Amino acid sequence: MPRARRTKRDKSPASGKKSPELKPNEPSEPAGEGAGGARPGRAVLAWVAGIVGAVIVAAAGAVFTGWFGSLGPGAFDEISREAPVTAAYVKITTDNVDLALREPVTAAQDRAILLGRPDEAQHEAFLERYRAAQVGATKVMVVLNGNRAGLRIADIRPRILTREPLPDGALLSPASAGEQGTIEVAADLDRAKPRFTSVKDRDTPYFETKQIDLVRDERVTFIMTLTACKAYYEFELVATVISNGRAEQVVVRRPGGLPFRLTGPARAYRTVYDESPMGGWSVRSKPGKYRIEGC
Repeated sequence: MPRARRTKRDKSPASGKKSPELKPNEPSEPAGEGAGGARPGRAVLAWVAGIVGAVIVAAAGAVFTGWFGSLGPGAFDEISREAPVTAAYVKITTDNVDLALREPVTAAQDRAILLGRPDEAQHEAFLERYRAAQVGATKVMVVLNGNRAGLRIADIRPRILTREPLPDGALLSPASAGEQGTIEVAADLDRAKPRFTSVKDRDTPYFETKQIDLVRDERVTFIMTLTACKAYYEFELVATVISNGRAEQVVVRRPGGLPFRLTGPARAYRTVYDESPMGGWSVRSKPGKYRIEGC
């Protein structure tokens, strides 16, 4: 005979209501946190922490402001890696200036440049290959820009990098272009320690009696005449600048970071080229001896 099946007992409460089911990861409400006796929530604690943080930030800001104000406008100068002054503009006067070449011009390509009409890039490259140097004197215009809240230019002087015998390979003698501008300071490279002087007093260094004060973005312009008779020189300009009680040196060179060049006159040159009115250069048939005033 088939067995009779047992009826399952109802395990629900006697009232007939089912117990509420808990969703996954949802804790049951702790005892004592009902609507009648709730404790301060997380939102209240976050609000209090925000107020405390704001008070701390405001206090730190007030301390920093007082400290920064005590340092003055040059506070950031102490941590700046920028040079106290920079050369905003450098120009070498080339009008009506003879140029001496160290070697004769023998290469066909270079002779074609001299006799033809090269562009500016070819002309500059030619002069660099032959280390062309102005003869007797050169004029350099330098504009220095201040990069500190306050600074003083205490000195500027030429620094010799190379001293060699007088070049006599060739001479480029341009056509006359009239008088040149006013000279403010001058230096003789033949001296043991070249220093800039005023034009009227060649015995007293210019910066022993005058110094220049600059502020940020203020500029000063120097027109410098340098002379040489006894040798060929490559040099740079060195400015001594005082800022925040500390002395620094700033080096000024030609555009491209190249040194300046200047030479004294040779007694005679193996070849002399005269600038042609139609462009290019022509060889002088009888160069003769070469002399310039002051050497």
